[in-house]
Amino acid sequence: MTLKQTIARHLTNLPGWRTNRKIVIIESDDWGSIRMPSRKVYNSFLKQGIRVDKCPYNRYDSLASTDDLYALYDVLKRFKDKRGNHPVITANTIVANPDFERIEDAYFAEYYYEPFTETLKKYPAHKNAFDLWKQGIEEKLFMPQFHGREHLNVNRWLKFLQNGSKETRLAFNNRMFGISTNITTEKRKSFLAALDFESPSELEWQKEMLTDGLKIFEDIFGFSSASYIATNYTWHPSIETTLSDKGIKYLQGAGSQKKPDVDGVKIIRHYLGQQNQAGQTYLIRNCLFEPSLHENQDCTSQCLKQISQAFFWNKPAVISSHRLNYIGYIDESNRTRNLTLLENLLSSILKKWPEVEFLSTNELGDTINNKKTS
Repeated sequence: MTLKQTIARHLTNLPGWRTNRKIVIIESDDWGSIRMPSRKVYNSFLKQGIRVDKCPYNRYDSLASTDDLYALYDVLKRFKDKRGNHPVITANTIVANPDFERIEDAYFAEYYYEPFTETLKKYPAHKNAFDLWKQGIEEKLFMPQFHGREHLNVNRWLKFLQNGSKETRLAFNNRMFGISTNITTEKRKSFLAALDFESPSELEWQKEMLTDGLKIFEDIFGFSSASYIATNYTWHPSIETTLSDKGIKYLQGAGSQKKPDVDGVKIIRHYLGQQNQAGQTYLIRNCLFEPSLHENQDCTSQCLKQISQAFFWNKPAVISSHRLNYIGYIDESNRTRNLTLLENLLSSILKKWPEVEFLSTNELGDTINNKKTS
């Protein structure tokens, strides 16, 4: 970690809510969303000269298989905090994916989706995966929270499909959104920032989509989500009231909100415990454990330093750790390698701070709102 990065971490921890407790939260985005469908599709792209190996998300990420979930839970179960609680993954969940067949039948003129539980049934190693989601919830290892209806900017994507864009159509035919912007040959913005827009007129549609997504979340899990994390940290403040009306009390983020605007993205800063006009509380990530994104770095040591910085300022350690780190469906070595690193991280945390407490994001939000600082 550079000096600049170290200073930035300390500055992130300066303002806002404090506690004497040693609290650790693991927030993990993208659960439920499609990415790379299979190793076969991955190899097909490489043969066509599309360098999907240059993007970790295209290289490793996919829907979590039963083996992926078994392996993750096995590691989490090996550890307990002083209160007997296992580390828990706050699984920020995308609840729907495109229904490719119906979209194609409509000649790309209309958008259709399916719940992610239906998408799971189409993957050969995933048919029983949702049973493991429910098991993880019951055993308090896995706590789903709302990440969006889709991890997809639907209007932007449909326009490229309608225009016959070569790579976007190729990805569609392989049941993907598209190739990542850092490797695509197409000149376009990201398809993944679901709440980005070209015009503020799209905001009403976004509010309807979020309302629909939250209903799907509750239908799937049998409980409502207390928190929300916008895809690509991009959202307009006007949607927050809609989220509040539907039960969202906590807004996860990285300290910097990307606000869509006709003149370009504007940055809005937030701090832990800050409240907006709708009475929602902002929760800020201050640690990273992303070994698949930083394969040449010592992610375990760096994360431990960031946790130490958080505790120095009497802040909870809120760790960002995306789903792709734990997926072996495309490349099993990715899962094996990173679960070993996760095991080392959790072991080191408990050794250095035996008084640590593992909480989910919604539990952290409740703790802040109840003003419990000791």
